[in-house]
Amino acid sequence: MISSITKSTLHLLSTKRLYVGKSFLRCLSGPPIIQEPVAQPINLVNEPILDYFKGSSERSLLEDALQHRQSTCEEIPIVIAGKEYWTDDVHYQTMPSNHQKKIAKFCYATPELLQKSISASLEARKSWEKVPLHKKIDIFLKAGDLVSTKYRSQLIASTMLGQGKTVFQAEIDAACELADFLRFNAEFAQRLYDYQPVNVDPYIRNSVRHRGLEGFIAAVSPFNFTAIGGNLAYAPAIMGNVVLWKPSDTAMLSNYIVFRLMEESGIPPGVVNFVPAEGPTFGRGITTSPHLSAINFTGSVPTFHWLWKQVGQNVDRFRNLPRLVGECGGKNYHFVHSSANVEHVVNSTLRGAFEYSGQKCSACSRLYVPSSLWKQIKEGLVEGMKQMKIGPVTEFDTFTSSVIDERAYNRIASYIKHAEEAPHLEIIAGGHRDKSVGYFIHPTLLETKNPRDRIMVEEIFGPVLTAFVYDDNAVEETLELVDSSTSFALTGAVFAEDREFLVQAAERLKMSAGNFYINDKSTGAVVGQQPFGGGRLSGTNDKAGSPHYLLRWTSPQAIKQSFNHLTQFRYPHMEK
Repeated sequence: MISSITKSTLHLLSTKRLYVGKSFLRCLSGPPIIQEPVAQPINLVNEPILDYFKGSSERSLLEDALQHRQSTCEEIPIVIAGKEYWTDDVHYQTMPSNHQKKIAKFCYATPELLQKSISASLEARKSWEKVPLHKKIDIFLKAGDLVSTKYRSQLIASTMLGQGKTVFQAEIDAACELADFLRFNAEFAQRLYDYQPVNVDPYIRNSVRHRGLEGFIAAVSPFNFTAIGGNLAYAPAIMGNVVLWKPSDTAMLSNYIVFRLMEESGIPPGVVNFVPAEGPTFGRGITTSPHLSAINFTGSVPTFHWLWKQVGQNVDRFRNLPRLVGECGGKNYHFVHSSANVEHVVNSTLRGAFEYSGQKCSACSRLYVPSSLWKQIKEGLVEGMKQMKIGPVTEFDTFTSSVIDERAYNRIASYIKHAEEAPHLEIIAGGHRDKSVGYFIHPTLLETKNPRDRIMVEEIFGPVLTAFVYDDNAVEETLELVDSSTSFALTGAVFAEDREFLVQAAERLKMSAGNFYINDKSTGAVVGQQPFGGGRLSGTNDKAGSPHYLLRWTSPQAIKQSFNHLTQFRYPHMEK
């Protein structure tokens, strides 16, 4: 054995600081006590987007699913450890484009049921945390296949009808992104073991294993992405955690389908409990439990701040310090340089601002345009807005539909009313709104003379885009404005053909966005390609869709295994 070691390592061996590989270690010291997971090959390819052309098989299946979901009001129970529960606090999910149409009936959990779900989770954790990683991966890969095949049309139909998405927006969310999260997280879980500590002594074995967090995780998911609901609840589960999932009232049906397909995939009862609840009741229930280990949240800034404060107020009672993971939206921008391609800017902005009625966390709501290009860009935007069909999602030529509910409608309408009344704001196009049948607000383009008006600072979360026209010679000052005028930092895009400017803008706007786009719209992050998340008030920037995200759901344990027996306690320098 010594003969195979180079001269340069003989000195290290004499000082007992030799780095050796795993096979050499095991030759010297036998197999490790703690076995590392054996990686299995996963072909990571993003789920292909289907076209839904007229006459295609996928369109026929979807039309059947839409007809079924429109003629049915699904009864959705609370599910705790595989058992169904109902309370008297009954609610309904209605279609945003036809708010008289009920598609799901559900009820809120009582504080007592919340406590029951916590106890069930803790009991389920005892066995789930011990399930080998490769078996968990098998479950998640099966789930990804169920999303892309058996449940695809049902997921898309429920997302279209219940959350107001067009067929394309529902396809890239409830089918593609959800399947991607499940499959990529399986691979990312394996990659966490790519790092192992350095081994320098042939008689010492150093390793790290990833344990689930001790306690339970509370997942609070939003209405706007079915895939986010699935990821918030199940990404922690693949790392051995147990979860209380509070779905959004306005995404109840699609989220329930996700829950049931995950059961079918092999997730044991109690690992994820499906617990619809009134927000403050759920929040108080989880933040007063000593077993809370983390909150996984997507939603509004005020709600996340409230949860954070509740955790702080109760910090003395927790067995472990809870981790807080949150994504809270943004005030996302498109910055246009004088060298930009106008046609590309116009089409990218129409999509980035108005797809899904501006209800993506990453939707563009601020547009900065040089005066030299404003006339062309304004005309292009107005013409594009005229061509957009605003209507029911069941009509496949609809570009965008209604906003999610009356509360959202009223909030967005208040900003348009502000624009109608403020002297420094002008409505260039749109502004029409009507909630008599559905919560319809037409895409709206504004121009402001005040780049720090509340409409350029606050998150609107609707189809309202405000443009500020800057002097071509004031590029640096305007970049400063982009970065400093709002407290959000989620996504942003810069459009230019001038490479020197792009280098300058990328550096100057480094902290302005967690997802930064060059000559592309501010929306459309793809799992594994553009990990998603932002800083400042936009959230904790944990980058969902990457291995970094899974690290939030593991409590690593460093292990040192020694094969030396100490024959004395004294050190050499103590010898006389």
